[in-house]
Amino acid sequence: MAERNGAPEPVVREAGIGDMEAVAGIYAHYVQGGVATFDEEPRSADDWRSRFKECAELGLPFLVAEAGGEVVGYAGASVWKPKAAYRYTVEDSVYLAPGRTGGGLGRLLMEHFLRACAEAGLKQVVAVIADTPDGGQGAASRALHARLGFTEIGRMERVGYKHGMWVDTVIMQRALD
Repeated sequence: MAERNGAPEPVVREAGIGDMEAVAGIYAHYVQGGVATFDEEPRSADDWRSRFKECAELGLPFLVAEAGGEVVGYAGASVWKPKAAYRYTVEDSVYLAPGRTGGGLGRLLMEHFLRACAEAGLKQVVAVIADTPDGGQGAASRALHARLGFTEIGRMERVGYKHGMWVDTVIMQRALD
């Protein structure tokens, strides 16, 4: 594993069932401390193992970023809508471990994720990004997605209420072909 400034370079790889404990820990941070997700209770590692198995059964990408033997981020696809006609469209989820944001890890992970989606035969990726009306809480995710070619296609105002505040969602979309 290469090093940069004495720290191991992250490696992006397909997730395994054994990674779901770390994934659950990363996600719990965002459930408890912000509005990036509308979940109000963290999902258990068993819940994540079930989600991982569902992704595998459907042929949807689920990747992790690892540095120094530790999972430091993940990106996964989920079914956009359950109707068959939507089968080539997925929603993305990307989360980084606390302290790992702002250093290019999100971009690295998402570049691998988008490639994996294309290789899986998917055609559209949709991002639903939680955002406070002042634009503060979703700015980094919106910027990341925009840098990767996503286009903002809409905003739904005040659709979630979490941690004592109303939260919007910004919807962004990217074609893969």
